[in-house]
This record gives sequence, C-alpha cells and structure tokens, in this order.
Amino acid sequence: MSNYHIKHLEEYWQVYRKSVRHPEHFWEEVAEEHFLWRKRWNKVLEWDFNTPIVKWYDGAQLNITENCLDRHLTTRGNKTAILFEPNDPNEPAQHITYTQLHERVCKFANVLKSQGVQKGDRVCIYLPMIPELTVALLACARIGAVHSVIFAGFSATAIASRINDCDCKLVICSDGSYRGKKTIDLKSLVDKALENCDVDTVLVVNRTGNDVQMKEGRDQWIAPLLESASADCPVEIMEAEDPLFILYTSGSTGKPKGMLHTTAGYMVYTAYTFKNVFQYRENDVYWCTADIGWITGHSYIVYGPLCNGATSVMFEGVPSYPDYGRFWNIVEKHKVTQFYTAPTAIRALAKEKIEFTSQYDLSSLKVLGTVGEPINEEAWHWYNENIGKKKSPIADTWFQTETGGIMISPIPYSTPTIPTFATLPLPGVQLALMDDNREEIKGNQVEGKLCIKFPWPSMARTIYGDHNRYRETYFSAYDNMYFTGDGALRDAVGYYRITGRVDDVIIVSGHNLGTAPIEDAINEHPAVAESAIVGYPHDVKGNALYGYITLKETGEKRNQDNLYKEINDMITSRIGPIAKLDLIQFTEGLPKTRSGKIMRRILRKIAHQESDQLGDISTLINPEVVESLIKGSLIK
Repeated sequence: MSNYHIKHLEEYWQVYRKSVRHPEHFWEEVAEEHFLWRKRWNKVLEWDFNTPIVKWYDGAQLNITENCLDRHLTTRGNKTAILFEPNDPNEPAQHITYTQLHERVCKFANVLKSQGVQKGDRVCIYLPMIPELTVALLACARIGAVHSVIFAGFSATAIASRINDCDCKLVICSDGSYRGKKTIDLKSLVDKALENCDVDTVLVVNRTGNDVQMKEGRDQWIAPLLESASADCPVEIMEAEDPLFILYTSGSTGKPKGMLHTTAGYMVYTAYTFKNVFQYRENDVYWCTADIGWITGHSYIVYGPLCNGATSVMFEGVPSYPDYGRFWNIVEKHKVTQFYTAPTAIRALAKEKIEFTSQYDLSSLKVLGTVGEPINEEAWHWYNENIGKKKSPIADTWFQTETGGIMISPIPYSTPTIPTFATLPLPGVQLALMDDNREEIKGNQVEGKLCIKFPWPSMARTIYGDHNRYRETYFSAYDNMYFTGDGALRDAVGYYRITGRVDDVIIVSGHNLGTAPIEDAINEHPAVAESAIVGYPHDVKGNALYGYITLKETGEKRNQDNLYKEINDMITSRIGPIAKLDLIQFTEGLPKTRSGKIMRRILRKIAHQESDQLGDISTLINPEVVESLIKGSLIK
C-alpha cells in the first residue's frame, strides 16, 4: 500500500500511527516513492529543538523545478499546469501547459543569470497575481537563487524593510496591477522603496501599460530580455538543506520575521499534504484563491500542485468584480473540482444575495477548503449548504508561514467533520497541548497552548539573519517543543479546534477566554456580519471584553440596546456569563491585512486609549476604517 494517498479514516489511522512510531522511515518512504533525486540522502533526519537545528534528507541532491516541471514533460507536457484567470472577465483565460511553463521558466532563469544572479543570491519579487509571478519563483529555484516574494500591495516602507533585511540583489516588479475596477501603480512604490535600498537591477513586467519612470542603468523591461533568452537552462544541483525561499511574516509585534525554508523537506511535505488534503486526482482542476505573496500561495498554488502534475488556477481579481458571483462563475467556467479560500471571503459573499451563487452550476466541486483563520460556524454552514450542496466535504486547514505546509485538517471523504474544528493532525505531525506550568496536558476534553513535539519536513529552519530570534520565538517557551503561538482545545474524540492566538486569550476575573469561541457565538446572530473581541483594562475584573461588531446592513435600524442584549444573551448561552461583552462598538468595518486577517493589534490599541501608537497602517487593505473606529471608540 502506498502511503501517499489516504482514502479512508481507517487508513488514515494506520498511516498516522506508522508516521509517529517510525517518522524517519515514514518520510523516507514518501520521499523514495514520489520524487526525482539527483543523489540519495545519507541520513533522513537530524534534529535538536533546543539549539534549534533541523535537517531533513541531509546529503541528498535535487532541484525542485525538476520535480515541478521536467519530470512531467513526457507524460503531461500538453496538460495545463497554470490556468490563469485575469481580473477582467472579458480577457481570455490562459492555459499554460507544462511544456510552455518549462520553457518560460528556463528563459526567465537565463535572464536572471545574465543579470549576474547566482546560487544563494536573494531575489525580491513584487508582482501581482499574473503568470510571471509563478514563473519568477520557479526561475529562481532553477538556478539556486533564494526568492523572497513581497505581497503586491505592501507599502514602500514595507518593501524596503524586506529588501534590506535579506540583502536583496535584484528586484522583479510590474508597471501596475488590476484589482476590480482599479488600476494600481506598483512601479512607483518600488521606486520609492529603493530610495532607501542598495539594489542595482530592477526587471519590470508590462501588465497594465502604466506610464512609469525607468531609471537608467537600473531598470529594464523584461519582455525583450525574455524574447532573446535561450529556452535551455540546466538546473542548479541543490543540497537538501539549501535555502529555497524567504517569506516574511509580521507576527503581532516587532519587525517582520524572514522565515527561511529549505529545499527537500519543503518539497516532500507540501506535495504530500496537497495530494491528501485536497484528494487530488489526475485531470482535476484545483483552485486556491490566495495570493502567492503568502505561504498558502507558495505551497498550494505553486509547489504542492506542480509537484503532483496538477492544474492550478491562478486568479488575478477579487471576488466582488464585476459582481459577487465571480468566484462561482469561474468554478462553473473551468469546472473547478477543489476550491480553497479564506473564511473572510466566505463571510463577505454570504452577506450578498443568494442569486449571486445559485445561478451557477457548482456540481464539479468535490472538495472545499478554508485557510487563514478558524472558520466560524455560520460561515461553515453557508459554505457547506450553498457551495458544497452538502456533498463536498470542507477541509478546515490550520498551518502557518513557519510550518510551510498544512498541519491539521480533515482528510475529505475520510474524516467526519464538525464545524469550527480543524479535526486531526496530518501524518507525521505530533501535537501537544501545554498548561501554564509547562506540562503536557494528556487526555481529551482539554484546552491549552498548541505545541509540536517532533520535527516535520517543511518547517522553517531559521529567521533569516537572526537565529537567536528564531530560538526565542518558537523554542524557548517549552522544553524541546515548537510553540505555535496558538491556543487549542481537544474534544472528546481527539479533534482539535484552534481557539486563537495566545495573545488573543484574555484573562477576565481569572478566567482565560479565547476570543474565537466568543466571536463564533456573536457571528451566529442574524444581524451580525463579523466581529472581533479584545480586552481592555477594568478596575474590578483586571480585563473586560470590548466587542467591535460589523452589522450585515449599514445603518441597521434595530434598536442597538436590543442588539447589545441579544448578543450577550447568545454569548451567555454558548459560553457562559463570564464571556459577556462590557462594551460593544458597532462598526462600518474592521482593519484587515491584505490577506484578510483582522489586525487585532490595532483594535487593542484603540481599546487601550493608545491610538497614537498604531504604527504603520498603510499595509492594511482598508486603512480608512481606523479613523472611524477611533472616532467611535467607547473609551474616551
């Protein structure tokens, strides 16, 4: 029996038990059966979480692009690798075959070499969701350069900090990008960022035709360089632990952390988890709506799907353009079989008229997924009933930039699902819940801080340039454990539910209250679209709960006193009176990152009367909402 494709719950448990009893043997089998290696490893695993040091497949040699591209050419050369759906629905989709993608990657890689890029050099990529973004990643990987993708929406300050932190040699950007009705000037942001950076070469992709400034001696249009480049580019042979990419994660405080991922273990784990979490089969059409600027896009738009020879949809636009049926129009148009998106998007679409959904044929869908944050129960049911038609199981996935790949998720058609529960760890993932005395909590129906007690292949190896920060952040809280920073509960059957960041656990009158369950209760109210809970200082309780609540209809006519009571009654019935909100501020919206996450740090600052200490909010997707929150704050 191959341990690559899990089909039944009984098989999951067989595979899982094997993976934790003999992890080295398990991951050796996966690596042997499903990948192309130039040289076999000497040792499967070497690790010490106290140092910390982790090495997988040490001594092995490979190039990840041979596994993503070259090995598919004889059997899948004419198959669509990247199915690009542009922002404008009237612009034709592009079906880029494996043969075509291979040629484009080789040409791009040769252009990078012609600009002096060598193995180990860092290349920063600031591109919208266009095919050149995927091509650029793979071109870097082909020649051994370390790619660092910066989400194409970050401010010039954020771009500059990332370029400088990794000592970037070359920047790839575009003239602009399309987002719904808007055309956004990206090149000027890069120009501004580079005023504070030492970068000699910028390659520019022409996407929008914006009138941009091209600095002589530094900036070059990439199209003519690609046209004259050779389509023959032998791969750079990489060691298993050679760096593949750096990806920055903000965390809740401090400067962004450049998480460094290496080659072999990341490849094996993302390919394995993609195959199982999405139950991918040949000729499926898989679509992850994330941006490649985040880890979800790296692992589950590019590397995981392409290592499996999949067809991966890349979408440039937004779910609301030209109307709120765009996602479902694309599903029908391309007969999408697996659909992976964020709870934020689901909640936004659930607010709209059901006709935006019901007019489309979604019968091709086999598996649904969610990513980015725990999904609340109301959104889960809407997704299940209106998109999956109660036939397509929902994989509620949990992972982090640091983990590289999905760690907890149902296996569709195998794991019975429960709304709001990510359910069970994937094979090879050994979880632990820890108490305040740094002891592991055994048994079920318990809650604690979520840790991982054994390495997995795709884990980040360090924070680039700051290994001590890596150790302090992830390995100092608990002996010989990786601390995720999240809280979780384990129910009576052993299913896991993420309760939120530990810094989102609020102690009220001595009770530890996770924000996620409270928000879930609030979001079940028929008038509520979205909510976020933070703590604020209270003379008696130590902390009290402050709720920022967005209603489904702007200017909700209902009496707000009634809403206040109804919401607290729902919390009391679901969690208990201790979790009731002392203050509720009804808002027009919540501050969010461009990946859709609510910036609770900003909400906490406002609730703590520290709105003069918000820091840079330019990277928010909706910075204008912050001013209205400050003006409406109930704490003056």
